[in-house]
Amino acid sequence: MLDTYCEVITPEGVPLHLPAAGPLPRAVAWAIDFVIRIGALMVLSIPLAFLGDFGSGLYLGLMFALMWAYTIVQEACWGQTLGKRAMGLRVVARDGGPVGWMAAITRNLLRTVDMLPFGYAVGLVSSLFDGHGRRLGDLVAGTLVIHQDTALQVTRVPIDSVLAPPQPLQPAEQVAVVAFAERAPRLSNPRQQELGDIASPLTDSHGQVGVLRLYAMANWLLGRR
Repeated sequence: MLDTYCEVITPEGVPLHLPAAGPLPRAVAWAIDFVIRIGALMVLSIPLAFLGDFGSGLYLGLMFALMWAYTIVQEACWGQTLGKRAMGLRVVARDGGPVGWMAAITRNLLRTVDMLPFGYAVGLVSSLFDGHGRRLGDLVAGTLVIHQDTALQVTRVPIDSVLAPPQPLQPAEQVAVVAFAERAPRLSNPRQQELGDIASPLTDSHGQVGVLRLYAMANWLLGRR
């Protein structure tokens, strides 16, 4: 499965396109985490070998922590493990928000199912048939692994002022205002004003004043109160 985009509509009606990660980058991230955990266990085993039975018990406890708590804690706190960070990946909720502890625990505990019968076969088949590359753990936990470099990019509006639209806007109209604010800075001033004049019934202004009001409305739609 190639990487795809998962569209999420925010409460303000603005669509976010989350770039879902395919099996290959996720497998590489898992391999990096596996090497880190095995390396840590090998290093810790040397001093623990001198502690006899106590060292053996402590080693088993550390093994459990590294194999399970390693991923759960990192994903719940930061949304990514060291391997995922190296690959530019992040785990998010289905609405694009933070994962949270319950979802992180669920998706990682279900690795025991995704691993069956060997080599993550069940998880691979699930990700290949799911439109957004989710394994069973992701489907149950309501999570998604995305490329963080392009995910959840917030539109940079040239001004900081905020202005509520004078009338309720339909979702398509909200999308148009935000899209204007995102793309207009790359246009010439005359072209910005030409497009801004089209929305003059909304801004009740023409020229540069209308453009600035559209920017301010985009800030409001993006939640910058």
